[in-house]
Amino acid sequence: MTRLLADHPAQAPDGSPHPVWGFLFRYYSHKPALLMRWHPGHGVDLDTPTEHAGYPHYVPTADGHAVTVDPAYLETRARTVGFVDSLLRATADRAPRLNCFGMHEWAMVYRASASDIRHRTPLRLSPAATDAAVEASELRCTHFDAFRFFTEPAGPRNVTPLTRATQVDSEQPGCVHAGMDLYKWAYKLSPLVDSDLVADALEVAFDLRELDMRASPYDFAALGFGPIAVETPAGRAEYVRRQTVLTDHAALIRRRLIDSCAGLIDRQPPR
Repeated sequence: MTRLLADHPAQAPDGSPHPVWGFLFRYYSHKPALLMRWHPGHGVDLDTPTEHAGYPHYVPTADGHAVTVDPAYLETRARTVGFVDSLLRATADRAPRLNCFGMHEWAMVYRASASDIRHRTPLRLSPAATDAAVEASELRCTHFDAFRFFTEPAGPRNVTPLTRATQVDSEQPGCVHAGMDLYKWAYKLSPLVDSDLVADALEVAFDLRELDMRASPYDFAALGFGPIAVETPAGRAEYVRRQTVLTDHAALIRRRLIDSCAGLIDRQPPR
């Protein structure tokens, strides 16, 4: 985890949020300090003395010689475990859709005023050329938490209207944001799930974030992120190649999370 965080710093050298990696710490809000705490997962006893005795949601075992994640904490998280399980199973059961070409980021600046643009990074193209690229494409976003940041003119251009209520029905495994969200679901279940799973989900999230920003309308070349020009046929082909590889990686994390949720559900007391 130390290496992973060092290679993907939350802050730029001047102390400001890193324009690419900072998103994974601001939007998902899990503190790096918490990532440095190792957890074995629910049902594992750790012999005392151990620093885990002072961590939240750990309790002594019956014999007092070890600590473990509090079974009562699992009960309080039962609803979250159930939602994550149902969402990830529904997503995994669908075929990946690899024809969005990362245009969700372009839809977030479509016909936007300077004050509306969320990123302060300059655009690669002129505003007019950026708008033209959106108009020449079909917006096929399937992820509500990306769609909700579309500009007002871009929203109706999406092939499918998305709402929070339809999230479970619309998520699909080819979506880069659905892949990044695996990190969110993993850390939300900590310490019920093991830290290796959280770290592996974060590593995939970093890779997906890089793809997302390289395909975006923003110019990150000065930071070493060469653009993937999805406004061109060659760029779209490159995007799909990279998206396919990362979709396969994310699928492995998704399956591990599903298995972890299944185990947690089995350990819950009958209602």
